[in-house]
Amino acid sequence: MSADVFDIIVIGAGPGGCATAARISEARPDWRIALVETGPATGNMLVSIPAGISGLVGRRNRHNYAYETVPQPELNGRRGFQPRGRGVGGSSLINAMIYMRGQAEDYDGWAAAGCIGWGWRDVLPLFLRGEDNTRGADAFHGKGGPLHVDDLWTDVALTGDFITAAEQAGYPLNSDFNGPTQEGFGAYQLFQKDGRRFDAGRAYIHTRRGPNLAVLSDTQAVRLTFEQNRATGVEVRHGGRTRTITARGEIVLAGGAFGTPQLLMLSGVGPAENLRRHGIAVISDRTQVGANLQDHLDHISSRLIRGGGAIGTTPLGSIPLVRGILPFLRRRRGSLSSNFAEAGGFVRSSPLVDRPDLQFHFTIGLVDDHARRILLKTGISLHVCVLRPASRGTVTLANADPTRPLLIDPRYLSDAGDLRTLIEGVRIAEHILRQPAFEQHRGRPFRALDPQDDAAIEASIRNHADTIYHPVGTCRMGSDPASVVDPELRVRGVSGLRIADASIMPTLVSGNTQAPSAMIGERAADLILRSVNR
Repeated sequence: MSADVFDIIVIGAGPGGCATAARISEARPDWRIALVETGPATGNMLVSIPAGISGLVGRRNRHNYAYETVPQPELNGRRGFQPRGRGVGGSSLINAMIYMRGQAEDYDGWAAAGCIGWGWRDVLPLFLRGEDNTRGADAFHGKGGPLHVDDLWTDVALTGDFITAAEQAGYPLNSDFNGPTQEGFGAYQLFQKDGRRFDAGRAYIHTRRGPNLAVLSDTQAVRLTFEQNRATGVEVRHGGRTRTITARGEIVLAGGAFGTPQLLMLSGVGPAENLRRHGIAVISDRTQVGANLQDHLDHISSRLIRGGGAIGTTPLGSIPLVRGILPFLRRRRGSLSSNFAEAGGFVRSSPLVDRPDLQFHFTIGLVDDHARRILLKTGISLHVCVLRPASRGTVTLANADPTRPLLIDPRYLSDAGDLRTLIEGVRIAEHILRQPAFEQHRGRPFRALDPQDDAAIEASIRNHADTIYHPVGTCRMGSDPASVVDPELRVRGVSGLRIADASIMPTLVSGNTQAPSAMIGERAADLILRSVNR
């Protein structure tokens, strides 16, 4: 077989792409698999150190595209920030490593809407198969999978104080958000091993890669090639040279909620009117490519503290980091093994809501503007987001240049109900931060906010809220003809092409998205392998 001919080509090495490529490679050693990734093959030192997130997520670097949205009318015309991972591992290289599946009702809702095979009973075995949880295997957890899941490697008093404060505020405790129920507050489990970040690249590729899997890193996918309506290959660019690699079997797109619709549209699959405007020949007019964008809009309530324990840029805040160097080098313990967002919770915004619709992330540092703003103060932050927003946005091409970012328009708060729910979430956050457990830290608000003043809370949301990095849905899965992919993840209107990332989610899951993205990759591999064995 030619060096440029593969049985399966996977484009994008995030959690979904890594899972798809690895599982097919393992199951079919007689096949040649290509995994194409724009970014580097391995992460730098900041990637492996969990606390390195503070230097990765807030600015453009070799592992972060650092996109921006178009101005958001409901956020006073501000442009949102959209960090996305770049390299083998995708956004799992730069995120907070939180292991969260969402709620069973999320997936049962997909199945009820026509996505047969995607209900909770269908996807739970995929989560279990992928998991290697240090707590061991049971009805809700797996052991021996590629994704190492562990408890915190730190012992930060502030994190315990937060959990106590949530209990004092009247909320239940929860030691396992991926167990029988998600509701309550507690410490998060993380994608972490021996105190280090365990990203999807380490999990699926670097530690399990077979000789039949070629990782084409630092390689830009320019456009897909078609014969009639069948995807046959991809034009790629590496080191200034462009060539076409060909698939004997299928091509799988796994570039995420932004990268996947962009490549589809650049290749002629998308809204015909928009494609023609940029001089792109239309292969298939699919109006929903780039539509249905959903994301978790996040507001932060913060407190300045005088005692130690919090991490920051002040002399006091730098003490935990300095003290953490030797413990991390010796035993992978200490503050450098912290993901900062060590604990959180899930609650209902109202007694009338049947399941949690708010998520909280507690961080042991003062966070403002995605840590892009240097604060010469020490404090703590409590994030809150609406789990299932009704607002829907779009991504569209700015031009026909594959190296240029999309026009990202989440249309945050375009549904008024999202604002009402987020106001309740901020009220709860402020209530928790006022509990006796925090009195010892003698904290005062970073931005004063009266929890009973809805107008002030709304103003704070419009002035400061932004993403907590969970964009999904731009290549919606469904059983209806307008959907971008069918429940087998096949792109409608063409053949030989599937999608295996968060862009296929019909609706946003109730939590962080790394674990569900890997599950989608596991499912994609099963579907492809099953199709050739029929």
